[in-house]
Amino acid sequence: MAATSATMAVADVSSSSYSKTHLLKSSQISFLSNHLHKHRRCAFRPLPPTQYARISCSVAPNQVEAPIPIQAEDTKNKPECYGVFCLTYDLKAEEETKSWKKLINVAVSGAAGMISNHLLFKLAAGEVFGPDQPIALKLLGSERSIQALEGVAMELEDSLFPLLREVSIGIDPYEVFQDAEWALLIGAKPRGPGLERADLLDINGQIFAEQGKALNAVASRNVKVIVVGNPCNTNTLICLKNAPDIPAKNFHALTRLDENRAKCQLALKAGVFYDKVSNMTIWGNHSTTQVPDFLNARIDGVPVKEVIKDHKWLENEFTEIIQKRWGAY
Repeated sequence: MAATSATMAVADVSSSSYSKTHLLKSSQISFLSNHLHKHRRCAFRPLPPTQYARISCSVAPNQVEAPIPIQAEDTKNKPECYGVFCLTYDLKAEEETKSWKKLINVAVSGAAGMISNHLLFKLAAGEVFGPDQPIALKLLGSERSIQALEGVAMELEDSLFPLLREVSIGIDPYEVFQDAEWALLIGAKPRGPGLERADLLDINGQIFAEQGKALNAVASRNVKVIVVGNPCNTNTLICLKNAPDIPAKNFHALTRLDENRAKCQLALKAGVFYDKVSNMTIWGNHSTTQVPDFLNARIDGVPVKEVIKDHKWLENEFTEIIQKRWGAY
């Protein structure tokens, strides 16, 4: 990024002097200007802003000092930023962003997967946090998916979303989750051929235990965690137990699809639109063992069992429909 323009000055000193002219960057001029106050009768006049500015000053020979070299920032321990997102922005200096909220850090695991491929662009477009909420995306992948993750970063870069101010990618959760205010844990190992359920739980348990520890160590103390990777209820519990310094209420298992399915079936049975159904809860994992809780649900504010009189349907068919709904499409 080009150096920031600065206002330069010409100083004249009355003592026996030595004149020297330098072509300096603004950071070096800052050093010299801090030393000019030692001399008498200094008069300053502004020069036009430019990337580099010429300063001519008269000082005693023993006062001439070499400019302090600019120290490069140590980025060895920082997550890898990508392309244009390595540049920094000064939101206060941009007229069109004055009404924007403070930047938030959003971490996404499994960022190279298909679910993330849909979600990330909605996040960047402001469809999740709002049209005035700038975000920094912190994308977590694996050694196997790092090239695909770079491709995702390229797509985000080329899309030129105004609200997307930073993108960083990495495979270490302790780096990627640094200062995260939202953590969307999408990545999980799917069950493949020959993989027993117990083995799958063991593998995913290790993944979410490690991510919970990383969140506990480096994320914001008020980070909101949403677990999508299945079995999401179990994974959420494992993650929560490994992050004791983060409030338990900040952890959420995304069984929203099953909740929506249950609301839809209750609405159809009651003959109402589904926005009338509330207080719907799903117990258990996203699987055929889940239990949709109609006992605490409401239809237009009234307990479900008082609206739907077919209790046999509620206790038998309703639960089975929700458990096996995924197989219908």
